[in-house]
Amino acid sequence: MGHPEPRLRHLLAEAQPNITAGQWARLILGEQDDRKRSILTWIAADRRAEFPADAYERLAADPSAPVREEVARLVGLPVPLLVALTADDDAAVRAAACRRAWHHLDAPARSGLLGDPDRRVRGEALLRHHQDHPMPRSVFDAECTGDTGIVGDTGYTGDAEGRATRTCLLSRDLAEHLAHHGDPARRRALAGNPRLDPDLVDLLSRDTDGTVRFAVSTRPDITEEQRAGIAVDFDPRRHHTPLDWIVALHDDPAAMRRLSTSSHPLVRRSVARARRLPPDVVERLADDQDRVVQLFLAESCDDAPADMLLRVWRWWSGSLSHPDRPHGHPNFPRHDLVRHADDPDPRMRRLALDDPESTPELVERFSRDGHEEVRHRAAVDPRLSAASAIRLLDDPHEHIRRAVAAHPRLPARVLVRLLRDSEAAETAAGNPALPVPVIERMIRRLRESDQATPLLRDRNAPSA
Repeated sequence: MGHPEPRLRHLLAEAQPNITAGQWARLILGEQDDRKRSILTWIAADRRAEFPADAYERLAADPSAPVREEVARLVGLPVPLLVALTADDDAAVRAAACRRAWHHLDAPARSGLLGDPDRRVRGEALLRHHQDHPMPRSVFDAECTGDTGIVGDTGYTGDAEGRATRTCLLSRDLAEHLAHHGDPARRRALAGNPRLDPDLVDLLSRDTDGTVRFAVSTRPDITEEQRAGIAVDFDPRRHHTPLDWIVALHDDPAAMRRLSTSSHPLVRRSVARARRLPPDVVERLADDQDRVVQLFLAESCDDAPADMLLRVWRWWSGSLSHPDRPHGHPNFPRHDLVRHADDPDPRMRRLALDDPESTPELVERFSRDGHEEVRHRAAVDPRLSAASAIRLLDDPHEHIRRAVAAHPRLPARVLVRLLRDSEAAETAAGNPALPVPVIERMIRRLRESDQATPLLRDRNAPSA
């Protein structure tokens, strides 16, 4: 957090999962550059970070308008501060605050925002006003089309028409007009409006455009029978995010039981993202014909069964969001795996070394296996002999050479040689078997070098 390189501090904000409220405050309030402070606040808002009470007050009074604009998005911002930002001198701040503060404002404050001199602020106020008051077509045509400057759902300006179509309470004539709009994108936006009349939902479920029908098929207010009757083309390879309304029901066993029988793959995939599920639901989803349902169950559900996890392991090694699943799942089998030692599938063969009954002899055998994945598993096994570790330093695959360079059984003389190898030096420098005198010598040489990093130059010997 105190590193002089801004890129490193920003990476900390983006990637570190355990930053405390006090650390967030220190990270942002300690940044002197307005632009960098704004970026850090934007990251904090996206990550739904929380702050101490006094930090919110300082952030809401920040001299930089872009910082205050991002402050208006902070989930824990006290309501009085959020309301105060709707009267900010900067229009962008007022617009950002209006979007979240509307329900906390009295009638005069709302009226003031609806008549604000800035079009962005008026547009935001208008969209919030028509959450409760039907929007007539005349207002839609006059205020929500063209370049309004209003920030859309994606974070970009100019999508007031889309936001109004998706979220506002629409007058009947406006809803009918949009249901017959020539642009499929507008009909698709309307299909997601939660307050659309049932007959218009039915009309859009028979739309000539497949993306419109798909949007209707994921609505929460239709029955599973209606959902099954909508003709949708579902590409199982396409990425879909879980449906928010199903995520909100994850703690409702009855809802999960009902939705797990849906004919719609995205509904079942969304159910599989629940952390806990009833046993009958787990059993059903574990045998789902859509293997992504099984994958999501393996990644997210604590109740995923061992046999399914083993099946998923045959074709999935882990994602960026769940790098240790399915192999790292608590229910993944750890015993009776030696039986896979001769399996023709290398992914199954390598599991044999996870079995407590496996032997050092099997490690040695796998270090000479014909498949790189099996040799890599042997390369990271602490039982691997020093001689085999040295031999694998000449493996044709770089990731195996890199892995074995960290093996604790490598002799000191070999590690010192690797420190002079540009490919292996970084890994070898972190090897726990590296002798302390060698580490101390490396530190001294770095300090004496003109190319030493500021981090090493500025630290004293004990801390280094």
